[in-house]
Amino acid sequence: MNDIASVALITGAARGIGRAIALALARPGLTIYLNDIALGEEAARTQKDVAAKGAAAKLIEFNVADFGQVQRGIDEIVKESGRLDLLVNNAGITRDNLILRMKEDEWDAVLAVNLKGAYNCIRAVSKTMVKQRFGRIINLSSVVGVMGNAGQANYVASKAGLIGLTKSVARELGSRNITVNAVAPGFIQTEMTESLPEKVKAEMMAQIPLGRFGTPEEVAQAVVFLASEAATYITGQVIHINGGMLMV
Repeated sequence: MNDIASVALITGAARGIGRAIALALARPGLTIYLNDIALGEEAARTQKDVAAKGAAAKLIEFNVADFGQVQRGIDEIVKESGRLDLLVNNAGITRDNLILRMKEDEWDAVLAVNLKGAYNCIRAVSKTMVKQRFGRIINLSSVVGVMGNAGQANYVASKAGLIGLTKSVARELGSRNITVNAVAPGFIQTEMTESLPEKVKAEMMAQIPLGRFGTPEEVAQAVVFLASEAATYITGQVIHINGGMLMV
């Protein structure tokens, strides 16, 4: 695989899928900015592991839901590195509840991070990518953003919105050699799924033809592909990684 990005930003990169993406992308010659809302031990460990694979790994702290923080962070990246080639919008949160019980702040918090956060980052990087006439933007959606899920109306709305955002921005920026795609994972082995009751896990597993949860590394490989020369003619698409749980 030939890589074409030299400077990348991954949001929500301290752990889980974000960490796996950073490690899968890491190579000599690539500078990876690892973002999280609060940089602690997990982020430092990811930075160390990414650097061990030859990439220049740098931590950058900002809240994706705050456009001012996002703009200042991305301005800092461009000032320091001279460019920004790859944006991976991975930051996300959940505040699960049935719609009859869902509080307004639970709705607002999830939409602010998961959907507005992606908008904030895309808006902030677009000027640089348009100027350099190159860019790769990859948004992390979800299988439930396509099929829905009880008790997650806020999360589902945010992930479905990301798909629409992906397609619209792909049309706007395509003429500047900027591709915009989404990856929609199914049930992946993360801290969030590990904490689920065994009964819930079994019910989920019964819906997956491959008979297992996916791994963060399997999601990361799709991101690596979309960021590579092998995917230069792919834009506005959603790659589903769900073990056959949803077939579209």
